[in-house]
Amino acid sequence: MRSRSAAALIAGSLALAAAGPAAGAEIVISIDKAAQSMVVLVDGAERHRYVVSTGTGGGPHNGTYRAGRMERKWFSRKYGMAPMPYSIFFDGNYAIHGTTKVSQLGRRASKGCVRLHPRDAAALFALVAANKSETSIVVASAGHVAAAVPAPAPSEAAKSEPAKPEAETAAAPASGSPKPVPVKTAAAPQLEGEAAAARNSAAPAVRVRPRKAHPARAATEAPPSLGSDYGRPD
Repeated sequence: MRSRSAAALIAGSLALAAAGPAAGAEIVISIDKAAQSMVVLVDGAERHRYVVSTGTGGGPHNGTYRAGRMERKWFSRKYGMAPMPYSIFFDGNYAIHGTTKVSQLGRRASKGCVRLHPRDAAALFALVAANKSETSIVVASAGHVAAAVPAPAPSEAAKSEPAKPEAETAAAPASGSPKPVPVKTAAAPQLEGEAAAARNSAAPAVRVRPRKAHPARAATEAPPSLGSDYGRPD
């Protein structure tokens, strides 16, 4: 008997852990019909964000509601026994429930209910079942209920520092290690000058002998008379 009681106690604890926060947590289900999305706040902090489908005619009606009847398995008698798993009724016959038409999520497609992926509907159903008396459902044409608990600010260490110049970011040499010796690039040899000097030193000196004027030709090549006006100023 004691072993069975212990097993039942463990199973109950696991079921409560799977349901989410402990009973008594404040749950706000915010539905934005313009964005076709749902935000679930737990004690003021955003816990879940889901894609939904709301009514093609504009439903459900805007307002704030309390969670009503809950049905894990339900079928719509009004619309051909369409499956409505994990139904949470809140506005008359309007409910939040899972759907088999997951390809229509993200746009208006229902008759007025709020459709969810079956996986998301199951998680929401367990959360609300554990905190039904503290659950509110808010429907709006646009916008979500703002979270009361802001997201944690990034730590100082996580903030990015401005990039430093390359000269500053270069690692300094370790103390005691030899300093790098700068390597000088040898100048290119003056090939043209050396080649010219080599040519000049190797070439033999050539002497040019002055030409002697022929006597007969020197007499005949006397400059002509320039006239009496040559050399006068203008």
